[in-house]
Parts: sequence; structure tokens; C-alpha cells
Amino acid sequence: MTITSTHKVMPEHIAVIMDGNGRWASARRRPRVFGHTQGVKTVRRVVEAASEMGVKCLTLYSFSTENWNRPKAEIRALFSLLREYVESDLATLNKKNVRVRILGSRSGLKPDLLQLIHKVEETTKTNTAFNLNIAFNYGGRDELLRAAARAAADGQNFATMKEADFESYLDTAGLPDVDLVIRTSGEKRISNFLLWQVAYAEFVFTDVLWPDFEATDLNAAIGEFNRRDRRFGNLDQSEVA
Repeated sequence: MTITSTHKVMPEHIAVIMDGNGRWASARRRPRVFGHTQGVKTVRRVVEAASEMGVKCLTLYSFSTENWNRPKAEIRALFSLLREYVESDLATLNKKNVRVRILGSRSGLKPDLLQLIHKVEETTKTNTAFNLNIAFNYGGRDELLRAAARAAADGQNFATMKEADFESYLDTAGLPDVDLVIRTSGEKRISNFLLWQVAYAEFVFTDVLWPDFEATDLNAAIGEFNRRDRRFGNLDQSEVA
């Protein structure tokens, strides 16, 4: 579905916590993996819709460092779905000038998956129309620790280091901070997601389960974003004496 956006302000960077795949499947008496498979179809819808609306950067939370505690069969399925999505959609994403980055730790990932990640990032690294980030094996605290370790290895002085300097060590280096975070399925938690980047983001929570999330839901979240008064720590003009 194509939506022509009429919003006054378009968030430059939207991050989505894709939640509810398991519950969606359970409600249909199907295995959780079926929900994740349907969730991949939603990913395709949302990527296309966000790009058409004029969003420049979209980050999707697909597998967290805490997800290793899930059943092994489900973990294998999630890894398989990442491979399937990247392999099947890479040519199309590249043709549409989409840059793809896989955020997160490489620790614990098998060589074939590491090779696939390298391939997709190298293939699309010069693309400029749209940034698609997939947070996989990702945790916000882990990212900060990894960034700090890299900065220390470079001899950075944390006592005098500026925020912009530290940001260059994050997985999202070179990208704008998140303007809008959307979480599906009714949960209202940040779940260790982009802890640095969401410092001044607006949060929109929806009861819609991720497999049912449509372009119209994305449009509605952006509409809610436009109704917020973003002050970034400043006073509203009506409050200034």
C-alpha cells in the first residue's frame, strides 16, 4: 500500500521494536516460528512504506543479546530468517539505493552468517537514498561497552572526550539520532535498545502485533510524533517570561 504523507515534519530516523510475533502465532495455534516468518513480510512492507514517505533512516530490532535465552530451535529459525531476508532482498535493496547495516556484536555468529553480513554491507555501502539498519545480536549496553573499548584502544581520553567523538565508535556512527521509537504489541519498555541514540526520541506504543503492522500504522505513529512538542530541554515560548 502506497501512502502519500502529508505530515508537517517527517522523522529523519525511526527505530522499531518489532514485538508480538509469538503471540500472533499462538493466537492462530501455530508455532512461534510461523509468527517470525510473517514478521519478515511486515519488514518488507514497512521498509517500503518508510522509504516512500520520506524517512531517511529506519532501524529494526530483530534479535537482542538477551534472545540467546530463547529455545534453540527458535534461535535457529531467527538466524535462518535473517539469512533468507538478506539473500532474497539484497539485489532489490541495492537497486533502490538502500544502504544496509547490521548493528550488534559479531560474537557468537557463525562464519557463513558473518560472510553474509559482510557481503550485504559491502554491496550497499555507497548507497545514499535510504538507510536500513537491522539490529541483530544487539544490546544497547553491549554497544556502549564495545564503543568504549574501541575508544580506549584508540587512546581516547574519556575525561575530555566530546559526545560527537564517542558517537563515532557506536554501531550507528554517521547516522542521526533517533527521532521516533515505535514498539508494537502493547509492551511499554525500551528493552536495551539504542540507549544512546534515543536520548531525545519520542516513543509511540501500539497494541498492534508486528505481523499485523501496516503502512497505515506507521503513518499513524508519525502523525502522533507530529502532535508532540519537542523541546530538547528548552522552554516552550509560552513559558518564557
